[in-house]
Amino acid sequence: MASDRIHLRGMTFFAYHGVNTSEKEQGQRFIVDVEMEVDLRRPGRSDDLDDTVNYSEVFHTVKSVMEGRGRNLIESVAEEIARAILRQSKVESVRVAVRKPDVPIDGAILDYAAVEVYRDRSDVGTS
Repeated sequence: MASDRIHLRGMTFFAYHGVNTSEKEQGQRFIVDVEMEVDLRRPGRSDDLDDTVNYSEVFHTVKSVMEGRGRNLIESVAEEIARAILRQSKVESVRVAVRKPDVPIDGAILDYAAVEVYRDRSDVGTS
């Protein structure tokens, strides 16, 4: 497994994920961090985009999931993002964190609620 990593941090989206009716109708802000394990030796030597993971493609993959079909749970959102990224051939494993800054918990004072999932190639194609 590669010890090299590519990070995309603080990707912010407005989306309609959540259990409450207000979350589904009004939407809210979500912040996503992605960490991908990738062997970066070849692109480090070649300086060729074709030898590495295209950050723009990963961003648009995350954007598509975040702004796509609404889900009840951010756990489900993180899982879908992880699986979509792992379908890219150069990514060996991925860690996805989805943060919900405006979580609707009565009386709560907190920065955010979040989930983080770690998946590798063995998880692609499994339930």
